[in-house]
Amino acid sequence: MQRKNHQPARTAALLRRLLLAGIVLCIGINAWMTLRCADRVHYDAAAVPPSGVGLVLGTSRMVGGRENAHFRVRIDAAAELYRAGKVRHFLLSGDNQRPDYNEPRDMKDALVEMGVPADIMTLDPLGLRTLDSVIRARRKFGVADCVIISDDFHLPRAIWLADRHGIKATAYVGRRLPWSVSGKTRVREWLARLGAVVDEVSGSEPPIEGGPVPLPPAALGR
Repeated sequence: MQRKNHQPARTAALLRRLLLAGIVLCIGINAWMTLRCADRVHYDAAAVPPSGVGLVLGTSRMVGGRENAHFRVRIDAAAELYRAGKVRHFLLSGDNQRPDYNEPRDMKDALVEMGVPADIMTLDPLGLRTLDSVIRARRKFGVADCVIISDDFHLPRAIWLADRHGIKATAYVGRRLPWSVSGKTRVREWLARLGAVVDEVSGSEPPIEGGPVPLPPAALGR
């Protein structure tokens, strides 16, 4: 009598368990990151504790021939903090790995258009990821405390990384984008939070070439 091969069924069951464990882990990490920093994410500029530095996390200015809504939310929020007297200097951190793509320059240009002086901005062209932006802010530019400016769904990961790398951070969101505009990006962020934990466990590091270049002493509270 021929014996049945149960191995395919066992393999399928194992894969189902692994998938379920992955989903539970992802949900758990997302909930934990969100809840632990909820009291540090502000939606009213008047409630933001004053800080020397506003760390603006970059994104593309144009998408499909139109201005990116995520870019506009971050720029408007930064300008609001400046007008409210909450920050003295901006560190604009983003991707500039191609001559035709420059997130920090685009942020600077947009802020100047809104009346923010160019001489209170420092550009970091190697903020390729949130992890890179945070670590470089601390090690390259000497930032020990700051207000992080980004989308609401992005900030739990950014604050968690700031905590991990020695930056005392609060955060500001000028307004939330509706799901109809930001849904895909929000879903990607759930996976990015899991990836951030993996990066921390593996010790992933950004390039810190050329040594420290501290921000102006007034920005650093010196």
